[in-house]
Amino acid sequence: MSATRFTYLGPEGTFTEAALRTLPEAATRELVPMVSVPAALDAVRTGEAAAALVPIENSVEGGVTATLDELSGGEPLMIYREVLLPIAFALLVRPGTQLSDVKTVTGHPVAQPQVRNWLRANLPEAVWESAASNADGARLVQEGRYDAAFAGEFAAATYGLVPLVTEIHDAANAETRFVLVGRPARPSSPTGADKTSVVVWQREDHPGALMELLQEFAIRGVNLMVLQSRPTGAGIGNYCFAIDAEGHIADRRVGEALMGLKRICPQVRFLGSYPRAGVAPGDVRETLPGTSDTAFMAAADWLARSQDGRA
Repeated sequence: MSATRFTYLGPEGTFTEAALRTLPEAATRELVPMVSVPAALDAVRTGEAAAALVPIENSVEGGVTATLDELSGGEPLMIYREVLLPIAFALLVRPGTQLSDVKTVTGHPVAQPQVRNWLRANLPEAVWESAASNADGARLVQEGRYDAAFAGEFAAATYGLVPLVTEIHDAANAETRFVLVGRPARPSSPTGADKTSVVVWQREDHPGALMELLQEFAIRGVNLMVLQSRPTGAGIGNYCFAIDAEGHIADRRVGEALMGLKRICPQVRFLGSYPRAGVAPGDVRETLPGTSDTAFMAAADWLARSQDGRA
């Protein structure tokens, strides 16, 4: 395995690269752009890279399905860190291009919902075609295949383009969440401000099936941050659920919730427990009464004493 190499969704100039460069360890690694999320993650699976940074969620469009599906299937991988990056787009064009010259635009599919209103107001006749990434869209503009691309302003110099318009976003404070993914290993120690990610499959579709899954968290006071359904490919109506929960697998309430899921689900894939980006331990809400580690340990001690006739 190459311990010195990190892959990311490329080419150079993507928001993913910008997010990766915020990590201190990126300064000591070889950063290798890949053509797609699956390619970036497969490099980790084969040992060509120690880790990959990929987008997983956008505050406007929601989950990045390519990443969710890759983490749900194939050889297991694990999330070790997350990065939050504010997102604002620039309209990148070849030098000399005016707004009235723009007839075709491109960008990553996740970008389109974030600039839809701006497009409608400023380029209502422009035709949108998706690119593999925003930076790849910039490359295609450089080659003359499109008139403009929505990408990070920082990508302009890489592709010999100029930002015609900057700070484009339909939703203020838009963010994208990225995850650093590696091969499975022991999770890092709890920090007090952690997140646990899993994918679960229902045993069968019946009334209350989803509620049964959610109850495993609710009765233990575990707050869910993300719940997304994805088709399993086994036919209409067959879904798995990607879940992000507050807390760490080492927390008794979280560990017991995962054990509960394992009892009632045909498959549970643990994707990792890792620090929450931008959240300090003091910012995390207190657990509900009876759901702290101390309460769980006291209950276990009471049960053991009862079994021994010492209650």
